[in-house]
Amino acid sequence: MEIYDDRACALGEGPLWHPQRQELFWFDILGKQLISKAQVWNFDEHVSAAGWIDQDRLLLASETALWEFNIGSGHKTRVVVLEADNLLNRSNDGRADPYGGFWIGTMGKNAEDYAGAIYRYYRGALRVLFDGITVSNAICFSPDGLWAYFSDTHSRTIQRVPLDETDGWPNGDAEIYLDLRADKLNPDGAVVDAQGRIWNAQWGAGRLACYDAGGLIEAFDVPAMQTTCPAFGGADLKTMFVTSARVNSATEHAGKTFWMDNMEVAGQAEHKVIL
Repeated sequence: MEIYDDRACALGEGPLWHPQRQELFWFDILGKQLISKAQVWNFDEHVSAAGWIDQDRLLLASETALWEFNIGSGHKTRVVVLEADNLLNRSNDGRADPYGGFWIGTMGKNAEDYAGAIYRYYRGALRVLFDGITVSNAICFSPDGLWAYFSDTHSRTIQRVPLDETDGWPNGDAEIYLDLRADKLNPDGAVVDAQGRIWNAQWGAGRLACYDAGGLIEAFDVPAMQTTCPAFGGADLKTMFVTSARVNSATEHAGKTFWMDNMEVAGQAEHKVIL
């Protein structure tokens, strides 16, 4: 992997390839910034993940709310409160689902045990899906829209849950899909490619790994130990972007954002959020 952007984030996260703008956005959660190649937006609270609404607007997750954010003006309008009464928590990993909903995880600011949860926002309603989460991560979706994946990094497993085909709400129990405990790997952010394979950034391992139900397919070294989240992008969705963190790492490229072009498999275009 090569360096895509050499600005070192304290906690780089949430890369989003906007399919209409053909532009990558990502976050420095601890730096309270939304970042692109062209611009940086500063906030007065932690921001961590986004989905796209249209050409000019994102749905942006902060530690207190989901916001409608105008990319051009920088103006934001609160859509719904998110744990605003809990000053010890913040948002973390999130992604739009194939039905126009938006999943967002929360966690304690000091990764307190079981302090977080995973929510879904859908057409005006915000609902808790899973609670007792320590570090919410790996929120992503199968290409057929039948499965959602998520992780509590603390558990070293990635789970999946079936989705209702009409509105995308979970309609069954979650089950372990990938068990990384034996390898002592910490699943961070993840994305699913067009073939249904999961690409998982692994915190503390400097690694991006690809899995299917049969297990590991391949893995790539990332030049930063605290690897946080991947995203497919580019005109053909065959470019892989990976964010990383500077915290708890003294390596030269810690916190930078990386890329790898000409992947053999394409990703899925990020889904549009319906407010």
